[in-house]
Amino acid sequence: MITYEDFKKIDLRVAAVKSVEPHPNADKLMILKVDLGDEERQLVAGIKQWYEPEQLVGKNIVIVANLEPAELRGTKSNGMLLAAQAGDDVVVLTTDKDIAAGAKVH
Repeated sequence: MITYEDFKKIDLRVAAVKSVEPHPNADKLMILKVDLGDEERQLVAGIKQWYEPEQLVGKNIVIVANLEPAELRGTKSNGMLLAAQAGDDVVVLTTDKDIAAGAKVH
C-alpha cells in the first residue's frame, strides 16, 4: 500500500498521439511522439504485438509525465504510457471523450 501523498507525486497526463513507428532495433517496441499541450515528447513502449501504428495516431492516451527518462534499445523515452493487461491481451488507456492534451488525470 502507498499513501495518498505518495500517489500525488505521480503526474498522470493526457497525451495526444501524433505519430507511431516501430523501433528499428527491437521486435516489441514502438516509438510514439506525443503532444502534452505545452511540449512534445517521445515515448518508447512495448506494445508492438498488440497495436499497429495507425490504431494509436490521433488517440488521447494516459501517460506518467514525471517518470525519470530512460533509454530503451538506444532510444530515449520521456514518460510511460499506461496500459491494462488481462492474460495475453493488452489495452492502452485512452480517454472516452475528447479533452485537451496535457490535462491532468486525478
